[in-house]
Amino acid sequence: MLAVNPRIREILASDLDAIGDLLTRGFVHRPRQYWMRGLRRQSTRSLPSDAPRYGYLLENEGMPVGCLLLIYSSKIVDGEPAMFCNVSSWYVDPLFRNYAALFASMTQKRKDVSYFNVTPAFATWPILEAQGFVSHCSGLYFSVPALARSGRGITVEAVAPDTALITGLPAADLELLRRHAEYGCISLACQTAEGALPFIFLPLRKRRGVIPVPAIQLGYCRSIADYISCAGAIGRYLLRRGKPVIIVDANGPVAGLPGIYSEARGRKYFRGPHRPRLGDLADTELAIYGM
Repeated sequence: MLAVNPRIREILASDLDAIGDLLTRGFVHRPRQYWMRGLRRQSTRSLPSDAPRYGYLLENEGMPVGCLLLIYSSKIVDGEPAMFCNVSSWYVDPLFRNYAALFASMTQKRKDVSYFNVTPAFATWPILEAQGFVSHCSGLYFSVPALARSGRGITVEAVAPDTALITGLPAADLELLRRHAEYGCISLACQTAEGALPFIFLPLRKRRGVIPVPAIQLGYCRSIADYISCAGAIGRYLLRRGKPVIIVDANGPVAGLPGIYSEARGRKYFRGPHRPRLGDLADTELAIYGM
């Protein structure tokens, strides 16, 4: 008879191979390489103080039988630093599923942290809502920015991992763009009359029947208003590179931006003191692990 005496502890660097195996059998559509690449990226990130680097595991007799990946980051909200945590991939082996809810609740209990989930499966929505999460994003807006009238007089510059300087762009923004370019994202800076504005776009995996034309996801902007004001210039830049559609997190149609709104997918949840901002998926699983 199987001895069941699980305990919860923080994931350590020495656990990564076992965690990679666990997630590979839990998410059969993802190759092991996908998990190990993301875990390696998590291993070198800057973290807020007192934050776990990878998340937590559920362990039985020295073996991981469950894990919850957590991606912590610090953001400025109303001029003050605030801690956010992207609740990423969660898996528990079938024999230990009775402990899954307790495991999740015990690893997301800090009152000073805003927890959010950017990829909740439909079946988990009632579970998240029972845990006190509320939806902050109800759908996706499929924009065709090249058709927008905005963006006249704006120039677009690509940012690579080794870009040394973008005129008018603060060092922190440049570092954000460089880091995400290293992850394989498209990092751009728009030069406007008011200064430089940073943008990040996340590449999508090709999935038959989901989106009929090439598309990317808006991964970061300071505000959706910034994206709308630069949309025409960004759209024409990306159209020349074979990316006509940009998907934007939204709670309805976006005024001033040609496109179509859909609630069929894209719902996102949060719990905590600060509501995540639409248009900010930087340093989440979608960037670090890939979509």
